[in-house]
Amino acid sequence: MAQGVWRGRNTWIRRWDPEDDAFWEREGERTARRNLAFSVLSEHIGFSVWTLWSVMVLFMGPEYGIDPAGKFFLVSMATLVGAVARVPYTFAVARFGGRNWTVVAAALLLLPTVAAFLVMEPGTSYTTFLVCALLTGVGGGNFASSMTNINAFFPLRKKGWALGLNAGGGNIGVPVVQLVALAVIGAGGGPRLLLGIYIPLVVVATVCAALFMDNIASVRNDTGAAKEAVRDPHTWIMAFLYVGTFGSFIGYSFAFGLVLQTQFGRTPLEAAQLTFVGPLLGSLVRPVGGRLADRYGGARITLGNFVAMAAATGVVVLASVRESLTLFTGAFVVLFVLSGLGNGSTYKMIPGIFQAKAVRRGLDGEAALRYGRRLSGAAMGLIGAVGALGGLGINLAFRQSFQGTGAGTAAYLSFLGFYALCFAVTWAVYLRGPAPQSTVAAATSTGREPSYAEV
Repeated sequence: MAQGVWRGRNTWIRRWDPEDDAFWEREGERTARRNLAFSVLSEHIGFSVWTLWSVMVLFMGPEYGIDPAGKFFLVSMATLVGAVARVPYTFAVARFGGRNWTVVAAALLLLPTVAAFLVMEPGTSYTTFLVCALLTGVGGGNFASSMTNINAFFPLRKKGWALGLNAGGGNIGVPVVQLVALAVIGAGGGPRLLLGIYIPLVVVATVCAALFMDNIASVRNDTGAAKEAVRDPHTWIMAFLYVGTFGSFIGYSFAFGLVLQTQFGRTPLEAAQLTFVGPLLGSLVRPVGGRLADRYGGARITLGNFVAMAAATGVVVLASVRESLTLFTGAFVVLFVLSGLGNGSTYKMIPGIFQAKAVRRGLDGEAALRYGRRLSGAAMGLIGAVGALGGLGINLAFRQSFQGTGAGTAAYLSFLGFYALCFAVTWAVYLRGPAPQSTVAAATSTGREPSYAEV
């Protein structure tokens, strides 16, 4: 049992037991909430920097000499690096400590912001812009390390709330950077003004993490769990579904403003006035998806969500063919909201699936809970990384569609087909067969094999 928070050098907490109610009420909750607050700050700035080029391209007029295909490629490369960075960032917390790695991760955000500040002007080579866009990918990794770190601070009964707040606070960094860009464009400012706003914020996040966050000494990498998660087919099935939800959210966040400019001829100011609405609503609604999944089952909510996403995409196709900006914008905002709901419901499925697997293996009680936590924790980093690659696919599809036909209709049709495939996979793996008669918890107590439909 923990006897209290004891910090050695470098703010390492040697003893940490949030499941001990007395410890939690005495000092654990206060420490956990403080670390959560500054984790949200760092992750929020990280998301803003990751999606920086979704608004930078709005500033790049004809004098930059870059066509729409080239701009879509810039934002897709930022998406790619952000997705790949999530894998090492997931394990960096246990290797270096949560506080230490947050300081490093926040400081790394200076690389893309300062680099872009120095070169952002007409006449700079496309390769230089591409390198700057690639560097912003480090901001995408912050999500994985932040979630892993905060997961260790909170007791099981409070993890859902803490992780939801952490994820939502980070995701809102996307519409915030777009709102700041709107203000800059509206004031007649240029891209360097936007960067000049964010560079000091990166410094603030770095200093706050150094001064106010902690490392937990008991957190250690579990390479066995990681290897087991890689071999488990459910890890990759859920990664595929997360491509459809979070991949859509981040991909559309990068591309929406550029699509408005390219397909509908909006000016940078007109595009910026619309770009932030969808990501903002999608970020705010993410906890609602988790809450609905808690009540009705994540698989059911996810299945219905993919039906709705396909329907909204069908409206986007119709609006694209008719060249109706009003219908197009409305349907796209609905897509953002649905992607946010799906983010919550799919992420909620992960621990339930692995606990259900534990019960199927004959484990029960605390043993089943430990197995579920161990495998789901390792799987989440991989699922988050693969899911973010969906954003790369979306931007490459837009690039190819606009390059080949001058419109995005072909890309929208491919998204429609993908959501239909996600629907089929969700139904076939998690919902096919007779309606379940018990939840995972009930199955544990009665000995019946649990259904994945309840996860």
